[in-house]
Amino acid sequence: MALVRRALGTLVHRAYAAIRQAGAISPASPAGYRFGRIGDGVNIAFPPGAIFGERWIEIGDHTLVGERVSLSCGMGPGVDLGPGSILRIGSSCSIGRGTHVVAHQSIDIGDHVFTGPYVYITDQNHVYDDPETPIGRQWPRNSPVSIGSGSWLGTGAIILPGTSLGRQCVVAGGAVVRGSFPDHSVVAGVPARLVRRYTPEHGWHAPGVAALAAEHQAAAEYQKPEYQKPDHQKPGYQQPERQKTA
Repeated sequence: MALVRRALGTLVHRAYAAIRQAGAISPASPAGYRFGRIGDGVNIAFPPGAIFGERWIEIGDHTLVGERVSLSCGMGPGVDLGPGSILRIGSSCSIGRGTHVVAHQSIDIGDHVFTGPYVYITDQNHVYDDPETPIGRQWPRNSPVSIGSGSWLGTGAIILPGTSLGRQCVVAGGAVVRGSFPDHSVVAGVPARLVRRYTPEHGWHAPGVAALAAEHQAAAEYQKPEYQKPDHQKPGYQQPERQKTA
């Protein structure tokens, strides 16, 4: 019985591996032809998440997309979003399993960007301007998103509309990011804030350290020399003559 169970287990695993390989989306697969561009060596693992609006999605060469990753453009399948691409993923990226990239206006992900699993990236958010209308029925608001090349997004990070990350940025797991951050930034928290940054002048430092160092340097350059009391015992010292009064 044990041998039969072992043999069946082996067959099931082999069959599932074959299904995953056959179901993966690549440039040569029928599903790959629906994309605006899908580069050489791209592999979207099976089973995928929700994928629609492929015509407006571009994926660079040698990018790997994990299982159950959703890539979407527009509110739903069949919507005409006009000319040009809306979701652009660079070359040699790795998108972790369960990640959702939801584009409506513009999402740019640079080359060599890696994400952990279950990251959420979107350029659209609900509004609640009208307190009488259900939030789900109010027209959402869009704002472009840009993620610089070489960046890393930790597990469960959320990238909100209007976010602009420079090159080589790190987003801590679980961070909720909105706003602009320069190259070589480390951001963390809810809401995310800058916790570390690299500059050629100061290397890696906490925010404010560079400004504090510059302030101290400026103060040292413009500091007046301290008053030195005359040394009466010093050889050659001469008492200054007093002015005579009339």
